[in-house]
Amino acid sequence: MSRYGSGFREPPWVMGSPKEVMDWVEASHPRKEEKEKHRFEKKFLNNLHIRFDFDVDHKLIKSSCVFCRLARLNKIEEDFELLSTVELILRGLAKAKFKNTAKIVVDGKVIYKHPEKKTDLRKTIENISDFSKEISQGNTVEITALLDDIEKSTAIIKVKRVHREKEHSVDIQIKGKIRVDIYHTFVNYLEEKIGLVED
Repeated sequence: MSRYGSGFREPPWVMGSPKEVMDWVEASHPRKEEKEKHRFEKKFLNNLHIRFDFDVDHKLIKSSCVFCRLARLNKIEEDFELLSTVELILRGLAKAKFKNTAKIVVDGKVIYKHPEKKTDLRKTIENISDFSKEISQGNTVEITALLDDIEKSTAIIKVKRVHREKEHSVDIQIKGKIRVDIYHTFVNYLEEKIGLVED
């Protein structure tokens, strides 16, 4: 407290004892350990679920079953390119430090499975043309990617060109813990490249 009643703390050489000098130094310049503790404090998110649709033309495929129509089980076919969408999502995962593509499934058929490899996600992106025929002709692609860092989590991404009315074009589930900064890196990449807007 200052001699003049203001809330500003005066330096100790104006008033003080050795204890006051140390109190002032601690208040003005926190110890290194306190700075480090504050700097490395990490926040995590658990079991995320992200769903979104594309703003593209779509065609309603009506079911012949009356009950199915009432229950909104009709299907929608959306007009977007599956291969380029899958590639963008894989690039977003790579940016967010996911390193392993465990599996790629097209219309229920496994076309790539290497869970034992440690860092094959970037190679998968480079060699995506190897799967281009199957993915381009398919209606649904499911990708399983692994994050094996300080925390371990699994991302299951389903991209559907044909889906039920109640479902979404892209469904992303991240099981396990993921750091907030990694999540934002992934979402920001999707916002930039796909035009994703959060609700």
